[in-house]
This record gives sequence, C-alpha cells and structure tokens, in this order.
Amino acid sequence: MHEQKKIVNKLIRFFFILLPNFAFGHIKTPEEFGFRHIVLKYRGDNVDVLIKSKKGEENVPKPLFFFCQGSLPQPLIKYHGKDVYGVFPFNPDTLSRKYHLVIVSKPCIPIAADIETLSPSFNFIDSLGNFPKGYSDRNLLSYYVPRNIAVLKYLQKQKWVKTTQLIVAGHSEGSTVAAKMAVYHKNITHLIYAGGNPLGRIMSMIGQCRAIETDTDSTRFGEEEIKYWEAVVKNKSYMDASHGDTHKATFEFSQPPIEYLQKLKIPVLVSYGTKDWSAPFNDFMRVDFIRQGKKNITFQSYVGTEHNFFPLTEGNQPNYDIFNWDKVANDWLKWTNEN
Repeated sequence: MHEQKKIVNKLIRFFFILLPNFAFGHIKTPEEFGFRHIVLKYRGDNVDVLIKSKKGEENVPKPLFFFCQGSLPQPLIKYHGKDVYGVFPFNPDTLSRKYHLVIVSKPCIPIAADIETLSPSFNFIDSLGNFPKGYSDRNLLSYYVPRNIAVLKYLQKQKWVKTTQLIVAGHSEGSTVAAKMAVYHKNITHLIYAGGNPLGRIMSMIGQCRAIETDTDSTRFGEEEIKYWEAVVKNKSYMDASHGDTHKATFEFSQPPIEYLQKLKIPVLVSYGTKDWSAPFNDFMRVDFIRQGKKNITFQSYVGTEHNFFPLTEGNQPNYDIFNWDKVANDWLKWTNEN
C-alpha cells in the first residue's frame, strides 16, 4: 500500500457529505440523485459522466466546472438505505448557480453501489480483495488526461454549455490530472490545483514515511520508498497491481506537476493546507514563482489544515468536526469571479 491508500483509508468516511435523504430503498438511476448521466465511448470503454446543474436550469447555457477527483476505485454514487454520500467533496449548490458541474467515473468501476458491497474504505474490489484489473490497467495519467479532454470536447458542443469560460479543478491525484489537461487542452480558461504535490507523488510518499520514522535502525520507511522508486524507474512500464499502484502509474504521477504549471499562462489557483504532507513543496513553488515574477498563479493556503482541509487537534489528528470543504469551494467561486 502506498500514498493514496495510506491517506484515503483513514479519511474516506469523513470525506463525503451526506446528501438529503431520498424516498427509496434501492438504487435506481443517477437522475434520481439529481444528476444528468451521459455515457460516452473512449477507446472502446464506456465512460460515465455526471452533470450537476441547478434545479430547473439544466438547459440554461452556463460554463462548465470540471472536477477531477482523487485516487482509488470508488463509485461516484455511494448509498446505504436512504442515505447518499456526496459525489463531490463539497456541496455543489453554490457553484451550480454559475456553472454546470461535471465529474467522470473511474474506469471499469460501476457508477453507483451500496456501501455494503464495497470495501471498508468504499473501494470497489473483486472477490480476492484486489482492485479490478480493468481499473488498474487504465489508472494512468496517460489515460485520464486524453479521456477527460475527449469528454470536454463533447460537452462543449452541447447547447446548454457556454464556451466563454471553462474551469478545470482537481484535488490530490486529480490535481495532477487537471494540471496536465490544462497544458494540452487550450479551451481551458482557468485551473484550480488543490491538495497536490508539485514535485510529484513519490515525494509525498517519502515525506509521509519520514514523518513516522523514530530511529535509524528499525523504521527506515523513507529509505524503503526510495528503493521502491528505484525499482519503478528501472521497470517503469510494469503493470502488476497486486501490491497497489502499478509502476507505470507511480512513474507517471511522479512526474513533477510544477513542470505543467510552469508552462501555463491562464489563471491558476493553488489551494493547499499548511499541515498537508505536500505543503513544503507548494511553499517552495510559491517562493520560486515569486522569484520568477510569475503573475498568473494565485496561492491560497489554509493554515493549520491537512490534505482534506480539516484542522488538526492537539494530538496532531484531523478534527473531523470542522468541515472546511464548502469554504474552499466558495473561495474557488470567488476567485473565478475575480479572474
């Protein structure tokens, strides 16, 4: 288990907002959860796309707000009885007044599932407890970026989409996907890079391990991650996923996203918690871009918060009673209005 599994397994039950109860006991269609559901084809795969619009304004032309979620093979819609867990980590109502919100499913993962059929961390797994091979084979930056761009090209042809503005946002793993999308798709007008590590995934993995080392003999976790990285680089196309991410996935997501951000001239917002593992790297990028005189990137730090913007307790644990995601989303909206 590497970076994503370590973080998300601890937080996942707190990461999703419970939506208002629905008056039915079993899953029917995404439309019954307030979403439009479009199925597109990409390289022979079915791609599930959910669109959240303000009720009654589904056909009113508005720009798109495309959200790239974080890692792991989770259905977009997770439910249990009458309770439905939020598809977005934030309440989408504020953003939907101005935008049609878009999110795309993970490859080869059902769009909806009862949480009782998922792992304790809400992952969709096979009978052996592994991630489905179809997912692992496609869980690559080189798959997500062109797939998402293909979805955007389709959606921007629809009458209910206003093409004057196109916002792409991503959190955690999704921040890397969003940043590279912005390099390759010139229709993107604004990028929101949240909770990412601008020096790449491997640096987050090493940083987490260094933080829990206690002596020089028995807890050389950081050294183990560096040895893992050596193995990844030696065989960067290796696609075995039995122990977590494939080497190819780790290699692709460890390409420093700062290289993508450096190329961009569109407005970019970087959001991060100062207690996140990646905070020092975002601080470095911030300082370096000031040195370069790069003016198109705005940095917004959330002091004392971790990867998912929860503040920390005195025991250095996330305080899940204080939910900041809606504040973050409101700050995103304010920034788009000002830029």
